Amino acid sequence: MCALFRTRTPDPPPVVEPVPSEFPKMEGAEIAATTYGQRVAGDFYDSLRVSPERILFGLLDVAGRRENNQQILAAAQKIFRTLGAELFSPPDINESEAMTTLSLRLNRGIMEAAAGVHSCPAFIGCYNETFGTLCYTNAGHTPGLVRDSTGITELASTGLPLGLFSHATSEAPTIGLEKGAVLLLVSRGVVEGKCRQDKTDDLEFGLERVKERLQADPSHSAEALSASILNAVGEFTCEPLVPDDMTALVFVRNA
Repeated sequence: MCALFRTRTPDPPPVVEPVPSEFPKMEGAEIAATTYGQRVAGDFYDSLRVSPERILFGLLDVAGRRENNQQILAAAQKIFRTLGAELFSPPDINESEAMTTLSLRLNRGIMEAAAGVHSCPAFIGCYNETFGTLCYTNAGHTPGLVRDSTGITELASTGLPLGLFSHATSEAPTIGLEKGAVLLLVSRGVVEGKCRQDKTDDLEFGLERVKERLQADPSHSAEALSASILNAVGEFTCEPLVPDDMTALVFVRNA
């Protein structure tokens, strides 16, 4: 009798699902995020304290379905947390140079994890509690919106989305945030929320409506503001929201 032996292909290693950390407590500021949807796309946010006076946070929008890009998200989060802490922990660093270095390494890490080109718009910011300043980079992401006593200002793109060119760099300017200032970041899904009441129309919520809602809402609570923006999208659409990621992240300097 011949014995038949079957070789078993080893199971692939499990992909670690990236998990946002708890937002760190800050002196005179707060941060919160709200997400609508079934987590099927590539929205991902994270934040951590990287030094006694600095908080690093970011919102990434990796192209594609979540089940296909978990490895990319996990790789990006690992670089964001480990290299971010390393670059921003020294007290006398040049924050702009550190942000540029982090963006470049994230860019290459995303391409390595994807084994090629994979678009990932991203907004990354570092808040300095001592000076009330924000160093940021906007790699092809929806503009950040700052609400303060002068009105609303756009923090437009400072470079290409991550994951496209291995040596692409993004500028990293620094702005001051006055007491009471609000920074709002929204994912592409928020801007592209659609109303289809009239079959001949296919209207998007759009960035202007995001601005209008932010300006009209008097709240200075990060959590309330992030929820308010997504509620506005729900009010605008004329049928249930599509089961896709919509994320609003809000940073408030309240002291």
